[in-house]
Amino acid sequence: MRLLVTGGAGFIGSNFVHHAVANTDHHVTVLDALTYAGNRASLEGLPSGRVEFVQGDITDAPLVSSLFAQADAVVHYAAESHNDNSLHDPRPFLDTNIVGTYTLLEAARRHDVRFHHISTDEVYGDLELDDPERFTESTPYNPSSPYSSTKAGSDLLVRAWVRSFGVRATISNCSNNYGPYQHVEKFIPRQITNVIRGIRPKLYGAGENVRDWIHADDHSSAVLTILEKGVIGETYLIGADGERDNKSVVATILTLMGRPADAYDHVTDRAGHDLRYAIDSTKLRRELGWRPSFGDFDAGLAATIDWYRSHEEWWAPSKVTTEAFYAGKGQ
Repeated sequence: MRLLVTGGAGFIGSNFVHHAVANTDHHVTVLDALTYAGNRASLEGLPSGRVEFVQGDITDAPLVSSLFAQADAVVHYAAESHNDNSLHDPRPFLDTNIVGTYTLLEAARRHDVRFHHISTDEVYGDLELDDPERFTESTPYNPSSPYSSTKAGSDLLVRAWVRSFGVRATISNCSNNYGPYQHVEKFIPRQITNVIRGIRPKLYGAGENVRDWIHADDHSSAVLTILEKGVIGETYLIGADGERDNKSVVATILTLMGRPADAYDHVTDRAGHDLRYAIDSTKLRRELGWRPSFGDFDAGLAATIDWYRSHEEWWAPSKVTTEAFYAGKGQ
């Protein structure tokens, strides 16, 4: 198969490219604008005969059309995805997540290409900390930030293009990813790299907010499963039963890195900070037979810590800028 992967130099996109190369015979073309969150180095070491890189924007309709004309399937990871950035300047999120997805859907329609859209559990809003429920495919959308609202909008565009124009598309909404190649602005790599640099980790508010964590390699295997077995027009939730509150995640990172579990600082909570996300991935597991490999969050976190320790050359160039940005916000 000839796969086109948008955002394939970003965090979960590059993990998917590595996973696809290791587990299939597919040829992969990566389309990435190489914004601050994209890193060409995340694709280093992959065979040049099977992976082609194209630098470009998903809102560039002629470029997108030319690439779709050569593809059997497209996996759409490209997105502006950082909540804090969306609060500071929402416009890029509208451009990439809404206009960009529209541009891709029109190309999928024109060239009749199989299309899989990567989304987030944040489109569902949040759950109360003491609520036993988890998100399912039928949970109503209730986004709370410019980021999550634009991702919700992009999901709805995909559904409309399936129904109105017959585009062969599926959607997946995934819980929080962690693993290699994640930008140091994000929660887990920021804390890991802080400890490596001798900086105390930072915890928003009381740290009671809960996220449902999944290793990026498990996300990748789920996406491949949906691409191969998923029913057109269907949505699948991807999760690995990895609920942890932020305080316990920071404490686990510190413990695994040989520091006292309470050696962190509290900072002002983020505006509109969702309380809890939790994924019910029963449909994906029951109907498509998928199972996660990293069932133990601590083991996956230890492997992630090892990766950041041994790849400082990958994350160091963006660390100073990231910390300066947060320092200006008192975070």
